Amino acid sequence: QVQLVESGGGLVQAGGSLRLSCLTSGRTFYGMGWFRQAPGKERQFVGGITWDSRLLYAESVKGRFTVSRDNAKNTVYLQMNSLKPEDTAVYYCAAILGAPTTSVNDYRYWGQGTQVTVSS
Repeated sequence: QVQLVESGGGLVQAGGSLRLSCLTSGRTFYGMGWFRQAPGKERQFVGGITWDSRLLYAESVKGRFTVSRDNAKNTVYLQMNSLKPEDTAVYYCAAILGAPTTSVNDYRYWGQGTQVTVSS
């Protein structure tokens, strides 16, 4: 049974940092992605990484967010720096059989999400 479990969300002031983790169990996936969903908005791609650490980012987070993974620990990370109030959302990790894409529909498995709130 495949499970993805996010952790590390919380409340932070603007300009601060958070690191999210996503622990995967059940199988290993070549591609992993991070998405976020703010209230009343569609889920949007944040960043993704392949098994061999090729990266893909949304333009809105380039230079502020970093995706990484530790394959030995079956864990993917999202380091978020210089956070802004508009980064407030529920953050999800997701698994894809191939390389990461920006489309929600391409991902097969999802975590339950973790709330990130950035205060101004």
